[in-house]
Amino acid sequence: MTEVKDTIISEDQATSEVTPVATVTENAERPANRNNNRGQRGNFGGRGRSDRRSNDRQAQDEFDQKILDIARVTRVMAGGKRMRFRACVAIGDRKGRVAIGLAKGLDVTIAVNKAVNQAKKNLITVPMIDKTIPHEIKQKSDAALILLKPAKQGRGIIAGSVVRIILELAGIHNITSKMLGSHNKINNAKCVIKALSNLKKPASSHRPSVKPIVAAKIETEAEVAIN
Repeated sequence: MTEVKDTIISEDQATSEVTPVATVTENAERPANRNNNRGQRGNFGGRGRSDRRSNDRQAQDEFDQKILDIARVTRVMAGGKRMRFRACVAIGDRKGRVAIGLAKGLDVTIAVNKAVNQAKKNLITVPMIDKTIPHEIKQKSDAALILLKPAKQGRGIIAGSVVRIILELAGIHNITSKMLGSHNKINNAKCVIKALSNLKKPASSHRPSVKPIVAAKIETEAEVAIN
């Protein structure tokens, strides 16, 4: 009986010595499988950051942006004065779409980014005929008063300050303008956007042809003469 017990104990010891080796090999294989799964997720099912960055770059390249005005503003609070930066930015694709944005931020870059995002939400489409506006318009907004007139081809943009920047971003090549009111940049920018949004396309007039009417009159006169 003692010999049988000795053999049983030896088998148990052998199995106890083998199991740790198997567990070590399994643990060694698991990290490799996890790394492979992570690679598969990024290639097949996951949302890549590169796609988002490419979409943002395409949206930025679609519009040209120019800073119209940057100012440092302060607000008096209970604990003292709070300083911020205000940015006015104009964006446009030079194909008829243009807008302006006004925003504040703790830094200049933050204020500019906020203004650009705000401008993208307020885009307007400018009606144009041969790279100029369809008709004359006189617009008033707050203390600003602006006059816009269409011009012949080759005339160029006769404007200054923020009015010229907005007209260039809109894609207008020939126009004449005059600032008759305030010279505040932000008020003039708002006035120009309001004037461009109030422009109307000329209605296409379909004039009836005269020839059929004349021919009908000749035929009726001929019939009366015969009778």
